[in-house]
Formats: sequence, structure tokens, C-alpha cells
Amino acid sequence: MNLITTQNIFLFVPNIIGYARVILALISFYFMPRNYVLACFCYVFSALLDAFDGHAARVFKQSTKFGAMLDQLTDRCGTMGLLITLSNFYPDYTFWFIISITIDIACHWIFLHTSVLQGRTSHKFIDLSSNKIMSIYYSNKVVLFSMCAGNEAFYATLYLMHFTQGPIVAGIKFFKIIVYISAPIAFVKTILSLIHGYVACKNLATIDLKERELTMKKIE
Repeated sequence: MNLITTQNIFLFVPNIIGYARVILALISFYFMPRNYVLACFCYVFSALLDAFDGHAARVFKQSTKFGAMLDQLTDRCGTMGLLITLSNFYPDYTFWFIISITIDIACHWIFLHTSVLQGRTSHKFIDLSSNKIMSIYYSNKVVLFSMCAGNEAFYATLYLMHFTQGPIVAGIKFFKIIVYISAPIAFVKTILSLIHGYVACKNLATIDLKERELTMKKIE
């Protein structure tokens, strides 16, 4: 029997790490309203494991579409859970948290879904890596990590500030410093998400046109 046919995708090492991330995220959600230490630990640990599942996928040669989808959904749902909590903690800013959730979920979902559909079968597809800025974002791991970490740091620090302002550094409360530094990064990350969404929409339209052309040829 072919070894490939006997493999259980759900038990691949990176996917098991993905399940651990989901469990940690759920624990974090449960304790977010009242125990910020435990909630923050589980949330950050879940986020850090994101780097290990990708590494494990490469080492064990276990990259799968299921794993990629699980990873993406865990990221998006984790951020969404945190933003819902922030909406309760800072009701005056609920609108902006909702906008952030909407952009994050919609743009990442349509980009990932379109990437699966297109399979790079047409030169008409827009390739984000051809853009210098996006090329750096994708190819430079330091930049990619800094952007993702800065975005998470902004929202996570807002969460912590509901409970404590942190130690005073140079006359300024530490968590406020983190918020000021990470806010521009979070803003740029949102712009990049919108770019991903726009490009995905253009590529999805290309897929539609190609399918319509094939349909018309069959009719003719």
C-alpha cells in the first residue's frame, strides 16, 4: 500500500501544534475578562507557537492546505477574540475595533481562499511579490515578524492597560510607550491587509472571467 494513502493529515506534527494553539486561545478567551496574567500568557504562547508550526511543517515535510487554513483561522479568531474583549473594555472605541475585525477577517479570508482557487494558472493574476514593498514584507522574516508582532503588541497592550499601566520608564508608564510605538505598525498592518483584499478581489475577478470564457466556448 502506498505510504501516502495511509498518512493521517490530522495527526501531522504542525497540525498538532495548531490544535495546541486553538486550546490556548480558548483558555485565553475564558480568562480575558478577569485574569489578565493567565489570559495574556496563553494568548502570547499561542501566538508564539505560530512560528513553530511553520518550522515543523518544513522540517517534517508536512505542509498541507489543512494546516495552512487551521493556522490562518487560529490567527484571525485569536485577534478577533481579543478585539471583542477590547470593545467591552473601551466601549467608546467599539466602532474602530469592529472595523479592525472586519478588515482582518474579510481581507485575509478572501486572499487565502483566492490563492487556493487560482493555483497560479494565469499570467493575469496580480502577484504581490512583484511590488517592492510587498516583496520585502514576504521575503524578509525580520520585517514580517516585526509587523505581526507590532500589530499584536498594540492590541495586547491595550488589553493590559485596562488592568495595569505597568512600571514607569523615563517618567512614562511602560505600557503607554508600547502602545505609542506599536500603533503606527498596527495601522500599516491594516493597510497591508486592505491591499491583500484588493488584490484578492482582482484575482478572483480574473478567475470568474476565465470560467465564463470556458463556459462560452462549451456553449459555442
